[in-house]
Amino acid sequence: MSSKIFFIALLFLCIFPINAQTIPTHKTESDTLRVAAITVDSMRLDTTRVDTIVIRTLQNKIKNFSRGANLSGPTINFNKTKALDEEYRPFRIPSFWNKENNLSIKLNEVAFVNWNAGGNNSISALANIKFLRNYKFRYVQWENLLELRYGLNSQENQKLRKADDAIRISSTFAYRRDTISNWYYSVRANFNTQFSNGYKYPNRKDPVSRFMAPGYGFIGAGTSYIPEGKKFNLYLSPFTQKVTFVLDQDLADKGAFGVEKAKYDADKNKIKDGENTAMEFGILINNTWQGEIFENVGVRHRLSLYSDYLESFGNIDVDWELSFSLKVNKYISTNFGTHILYDDDIKFDPIKADDGSIISDGTPKIQFKQLFGVGINYNF
Repeated sequence: MSSKIFFIALLFLCIFPINAQTIPTHKTESDTLRVAAITVDSMRLDTTRVDTIVIRTLQNKIKNFSRGANLSGPTINFNKTKALDEEYRPFRIPSFWNKENNLSIKLNEVAFVNWNAGGNNSISALANIKFLRNYKFRYVQWENLLELRYGLNSQENQKLRKADDAIRISSTFAYRRDTISNWYYSVRANFNTQFSNGYKYPNRKDPVSRFMAPGYGFIGAGTSYIPEGKKFNLYLSPFTQKVTFVLDQDLADKGAFGVEKAKYDADKNKIKDGENTAMEFGILINNTWQGEIFENVGVRHRLSLYSDYLESFGNIDVDWELSFSLKVNKYISTNFGTHILYDDDIKFDPIKADDGSIISDGTPKIQFKQLFGVGINYNF
C-alpha cells in the first residue's frame, strides 16, 4: 500500500512541480509521504495559479576576426595627396575691421605694320591703387576709402598724353539704434582732385586744370541704408556743404569751375583777383554697389547727385561711374568702364569778341569717358 502511495506522489511531482518547497536531499519514507500530502493539498487549494517556465540559452562566444591591416610594418604613401589651393593660414582672432589693399595695372596696345587702312601705333597704361578700411560692430559702421588713379597714352608721332587722373578720399560714419534695422544715422565727408595738369590737346601751353584746381569737398549729415551682407550703400543727406577749390590763380581769374572770376577796369587792368573757393549748400544723394552678375563677371557702380539750394536749385550735378570686370584668374582680369560727369558750373565753348574779351562763358555739357583694358590685379 505504501508503495502505491509513493508512486502516485512521484507522478504528481512530475506533472506539477513544487515552486516554493525545498525537499531535503536525504529523505525517509515518512518525509516523502508528508511532502506528497502537502503538495496534493496545495494543488487543491490553489487551482488558479499558473507557473511560468523560463528557458535560458547561453550566448555563443564572439569569435576573434583577423585585422584587415597589417600593423606590424605600416607604410604611408602620399602619391594621391593633393596640395592646398591656398596657403595655409593659422587661426586668428576675428577682427571687426575689413581691410583691402589692391593694385591694378591695365594695358592697351595697338600696332600696325603695312596696314592699308592706316592707323597710328599706340599704347596706354592705367594704374589704380585702392585702400579700404571698414569697421563694423553692432550699432556702429565706419567706412574709409582712398583711391588713386593715373594713366598715360602714347601714340605714334605724338607726345605723351594724360588718359586718367583722380584722387578720391571718403569717410562715412554711421550709427543705428538696434541691430535689426538697416537704416543708419550718418555723417559723410569726401574729397576729390587730381595729380597733374590737364590740357585740351593739342594745346599744351594753357592748362585747363591742375592739382587742387579743381578740388571738391563735401561734408554733410543724413541717413544711410546699408542692408546686411550686401555691398550696397545708399546715402541721403539734405544738409551738405560743397566747397569747390581753384588754387591756381590764372584759372581762378577766368572763373573756372564756378568760382567768381577776377574784375578788370576799362583798360583791362585787374582790380580784384578771382576767388579761390566757391561755397554751396544743398542736398546730396550717393549710392554705391558692388556685386557679381554672372560667374567671374563683376560690376561696380558709384553714383553721386547734388543740387544747390541757394543759387540754382533744380540743376543737378551728376558723377556716375560704372565698371565691369571679367576675371580670368586670380591675377589677370579684363575691365570695361564708363564715367559720366555733368556740372552746370563747368562751361564749354566760350564766345569771344574780336578783341579777345569773353562775351559768353559758354554752356555746360555732359562729359563722358570710356576705359577698356586687360590688367593685372594684386591684393596685398
